[in-house]
Amino acid sequence: MLDRPFAGDKKLPMTSLLAKPERRFIDANIHRFPRWIEGWHLTLMTLLWSAGVVVFGYLSRRNLHWLWASSLMLFLQWFTDSFDGSLGRHRDTGIPKWGYYMDHLLDYVFAICLAIGYAFLVEGPAKYIPLLLAFVYGALMTSSYLAFAATNEFKITYMGIGPTETRLLFILLNTLLIAFGAKWLERFLPYTLAVALIFSCVVVFRTQKYIWAIDMNDKKARTKAE
Repeated sequence: MLDRPFAGDKKLPMTSLLAKPERRFIDANIHRFPRWIEGWHLTLMTLLWSAGVVVFGYLSRRNLHWLWASSLMLFLQWFTDSFDGSLGRHRDTGIPKWGYYMDHLLDYVFAICLAIGYAFLVEGPAKYIPLLLAFVYGALMTSSYLAFAATNEFKITYMGIGPTETRLLFILLNTLLIAFGAKWLERFLPYTLAVALIFSCVVVFRTQKYIWAIDMNDKKARTKAE
C-alpha cells in the first residue's frame, strides 16, 4: 500500500497557452452531463476515437477529406479526456488511481493510432517517421510519470505546450493536408522529428536537473541532522 496521499489526479498548475480558458470551459459545463454518464465512461471512449483515427487515416489515402473525420476524433478525444477526471471530482464519485492508469495508458494508445493513421499517407522510409514520433511522445510520457514517482508532482505541460495545444497542431496539420495535398508531408516529417527530439531532450534535461536539486537538498538536510 502507498504510504503517502495519491497525487496523480492533482496535476501541477497548467502553464500552457490555453490552460485558463480550457479550465473555465470545463468548470462552466461539468454540471451538464447526464447522471448516467460517469467519468470512466469518458475515459474508455478513447478506444473509439483511437479506432477512428486509424480507419479515417486509411480512408484518407484515396480522399484526404476523410481527415476532417480524423480531426473530429481529435476534438472528441480532447473533450472526453478533459472532462473524465473533472466529472468524478465534481460528483465525488471518481476512481483516481484507476483513472490515472487508464487515462494515460489510453492517451498513448491514441497517439500510436494517430501515428498509424498518418503513416498511411506517406510512402517509402518516411512512413516510419510518424511511428518514431509516437515513440518520442511515449518517451515524454514516461519522463512525466517517472518524475511524478520521484517528486509526487504530476506535470503534463512543458514550455507553454500541453495536450490541448498538441491536438490543435494535429488538427491544423489535417487542414493543411486537405488544402495542399499529402506530397509535402514526406519532406516535412524529418524536420518535425528533429524538433520533437530537441524538445524532448530539453524537457528531460530540465526535469533531471530539478530532481537532482531535490536530492541535493535532501542530502544537505540529512548531513545537518547527523
